[in-house]
Amino acid sequence: MSYLTTLCLILITTLIAGQISRRLGQPAVIGQLLIGIVLGPAVLNWIKPNTFVNDFAEIGVIILMFIAGLESDLDLLKKYLKPSIIVAVSGVVLPIILISGYGYLISMNKGAYLFLGITFAATSVSISVEVLKELHVLDSVAGTTILGAAVVDDIVTVLALSLLVSVTKAQGAGVPKLPLGLSLLLQLLFFGIIYLVVKYVAPLLMHLASKFFTLNVSETTMSMIICLAMAVLADTVGLSAVLGSFFAGVAVAQTSSRAEIDAKIEPIGYAVFIPVFFVSVGLKMTLSDLKETWLFIVIVTILAIIGKLGGCAIGAKLANLNWSDAYQVGSGMVSRGEMALIVAQIGYNAHLLSDDYYSAVIAAIVITTLLAPVILRHAIKNHQAKLLDGQH
Repeated sequence: MSYLTTLCLILITTLIAGQISRRLGQPAVIGQLLIGIVLGPAVLNWIKPNTFVNDFAEIGVIILMFIAGLESDLDLLKKYLKPSIIVAVSGVVLPIILISGYGYLISMNKGAYLFLGITFAATSVSISVEVLKELHVLDSVAGTTILGAAVVDDIVTVLALSLLVSVTKAQGAGVPKLPLGLSLLLQLLFFGIIYLVVKYVAPLLMHLASKFFTLNVSETTMSMIICLAMAVLADTVGLSAVLGSFFAGVAVAQTSSRAEIDAKIEPIGYAVFIPVFFVSVGLKMTLSDLKETWLFIVIVTILAIIGKLGGCAIGAKLANLNWSDAYQVGSGMVSRGEMALIVAQIGYNAHLLSDDYYSAVIAAIVITTLLAPVILRHAIKNHQAKLLDGQH
């Protein structure tokens, strides 16, 4: 199958599957991932993981993380800084403890069980936002806390993943080693560069693009240059490329071009590259593995829900929210979605996740994502019922 035929098949099937998923009240990513399973070796075997798919998928994940950074609302985070940090950190720590602990108990190696915990520490609140909008509580105490905590959660998870990948590389995963001291120094230097890019470099480059280039895509092109350059720089110092692209998005979001870039980058990413990324995740799954790992899937799914729901709810309570609001906050952070899929794919490529567990981890992510809106709706309706009882 030629690469043009492959791309055409992926785009038309993901377009249809994504629409069906949306009609069923689920994120489009679920349909796109299922298309990867159906078209891949697990079912029809029409498309196999190859260089073309992998390269497009890598661009897709970089753009997806750039968009995540671009849409991170730092103003909201500043306004709700304390509860956001407490909720996010407690909601990251508890899943890592529970799921890494389970991985340790079943004799996974150290890198694998730590990575497993980080995978389920990730949160994707896009589907939660839709539920909050639907029930008109997006601007409530719980809703704003969820949005603020999601920003911190993304940052903490991406940093944890990137550092774990860095340590794995340092221990030798088929890449040349740098002396540990030099590696740490370069990574510290990279975080210094992030500050400079956010504060000075990105605003200057975006200003130059708007003033001195007459093409109507000049600012969009400049934002992609910043994104790709930061991704390359992160990879060069031994961190994950997505860390660079995420903070490139955060940097561009602080400029006056944010709305325009967001409007132009999303069609580029979601029309071509991002669907290929989610299909590539499904292509690596095998259904036979699921029969052998069903107990692992059930236990990890339960721990993932308990860890995020309990961790974030406890964090919300520590931030002085009442238990009803805390339950909503915890429920709103349960969904793993695209963030967890990104983490899983990066871990798989870095040899932190073995073939034996890959399909099971993806299945647990999907199940958790499907259950998340059900749990959130229950939490919101429970809160509304208590308010009504209080009025009578």
